[in-house]
Amino acid sequence: MDVRLTAEQRQLRDAAARLADDLGPGSVLALDDADRVARLEKAVEATAWRALRSDGASGVEVALVVEEFGRGLVDVPILGPLLADDLVPDLSSATVAAAGRAWDTRGMRHAVALAGNRVLSTGIGPLAPGADLTRRTAELCGTSEEIGTVTAEAAHRWRTLALVATSADLVGAARGAHTLACDYARIREQYGRTIGSYQAVAHLLAEGLALIEGSVSVLRHAAWAVDELPPAEALRAARIAKLYCARAARTVCETAVQVHGGIGNTWECLAHVHLRRALTSADLFPVRLEEIDRGLS
Repeated sequence: MDVRLTAEQRQLRDAAARLADDLGPGSVLALDDADRVARLEKAVEATAWRALRSDGASGVEVALVVEEFGRGLVDVPILGPLLADDLVPDLSSATVAAAGRAWDTRGMRHAVALAGNRVLSTGIGPLAPGADLTRRTAELCGTSEEIGTVTAEAAHRWRTLALVATSADLVGAARGAHTLACDYARIREQYGRTIGSYQAVAHLLAEGLALIEGSVSVLRHAAWAVDELPPAEALRAARIAKLYCARAARTVCETAVQVHGGIGNTWECLAHVHLRRALTSADLFPVRLEEIDRGLS
C-alpha cells in the first residue's frame, strides 16, 4: 500500500475543504441560516460528489471528501447519497436507510438499504428526533420495494464502504473539534496567561492529536482496502477503522468540550455539534470488538 495521495486526490481534498470552510456553519446560529444552506446545497450539487462511486472514484477519494465535510460540519446530505449511489447509481434523490430509519434526508425522497444481496427502496416519512444537528433523520414510510440485486462480493464491498465512509466522517468531526479547542486555547486567558500554555491543557490537546493521527492511519488503510484487498480482508480493515475512529472521535470531541470549560457546556459553543455528529456516525453501521475477526458473516 502506498499511503501517498496523488495530485488529483490532493486537489479533491482541497476542493472539499474549501467548500466546507466557505459554506459550512461557523456557529450554532448558522445552522438555521436557510440562505447559507441553500447556497451550500447548490454548491454540493454542482460538484456531483454525491455520485463519486458511480463516476469511478476509489474508496480513498470517497473518504477524503466525507472527512472534510465532517470537519466542516457540512449540513447538507453527502454520506447517505454517496452510499445510495454505490448501490443504485441511477436512482436520484436517494439516501441510505439503516436500523429502521433514513439518514441524511434533507431534500431526499427515497432511502435504500441492502438486505442480503437485495437492494430495497423505501419512502421517507416524517422527521425523527436525533442528536445530530447537521443531518436529518427520518422515519421510513410505506412498504419496502425490491429494486435490484447485487453480487455477494459487491454486497461485501458496499458494507466495507459504509464503514469506511462513517469512519471518515468521525475523523473529520474529531479534527474539527480539535481545531476548535486549539483555537480557543490560544486566546482564552486565565491568571494572565493563555490556557494553552498550561501543561494540563496542552497535554490534553496533544493526546487528541495523537488519536486523530492514529485514526487517519487506520482510515487510509481501510479506504484503500475497499478496492484493493479481497472482501474478507477489506471488511476486517474497515471494522478496525470504525471501532478505532469511533472511540477516538468521542474522546477528542469530549476533550474539546472540556478545554472550553464552562462555555463548552452551553448551547452557543460549537463543540457539542461536533460531538453530536461523532456520536451519530458511531451509531451508523456500528461495530463491536468481537466482530473484528468474524469474517464476511
